[in-house]
Amino acid sequence: MHEIEDLVADSVRVLDGHAEPDDPRVRDWFAALYGFQSGYDCSFTHFRVMDILLRRGHTYRFPVGRHPDYAERPAYFDSLAGFTGLRTFDEDAPGFEGYESWLEDGYVEPPFLYCDAGTALWRRMAAAGELHGPDAVPPRRTRLIEVVREVAVAAEGQRDHELIGLWYAFGCATLLGGPAGCPFDVAELAGMPAVRDLRAVVRRTGALPLAQRSPYAVPAESADRDDLETWWWEL
Repeated sequence: MHEIEDLVADSVRVLDGHAEPDDPRVRDWFAALYGFQSGYDCSFTHFRVMDILLRRGHTYRFPVGRHPDYAERPAYFDSLAGFTGLRTFDEDAPGFEGYESWLEDGYVEPPFLYCDAGTALWRRMAAAGELHGPDAVPPRRTRLIEVVREVAVAAEGQRDHELIGLWYAFGCATLLGGPAGCPFDVAELAGMPAVRDLRAVVRRTGALPLAQRSPYAVPAESADRDDLETWWWEL
């Protein structure tokens, strides 16, 4: 789903360009964005913005020889000639749940080893003393709506109204929802600072028509102003 891949990569770029170089929240925002992307049929896209991910502490890079298992398996690591995810799977195992966790053990793009903050390999690297201080602290769980508010504010500064509209198009079910849908009513949504700020940016930039044209937009079919989606689209 290239639209999702582009949306996340563009959001990473605008957040990086907007936030202060030492803002620790950016790393948390990136984790939330890639968590969102993982819910769609997307390719692995970190290398589109790898310089930003490394600089912001979302991803870490080491020589392959620094892997905690290198001393026991040097021939295996030295034989890796191309991009390789290091987690192995047993499809016949009783508890096999798919391949969603493939990043947990890191990945190799010779001559480097990579791991994302919060993953199993990242924890091992921290325990081995390869990461220190803030780099050894896991990302803070951040709600998607809070990240989208930050993206919208940053995109407004760069006059990227399309990016604002694309995010707003997902609606409250995606931006604030859970397994059972959006757990809030209109009054609760209207009182959330992140929602208020996002809607204010959409109004200021005139991004609503752009949102309505998105393939991910959910048109409001109800005329009931207490309906969440109706309220969302009535700015």
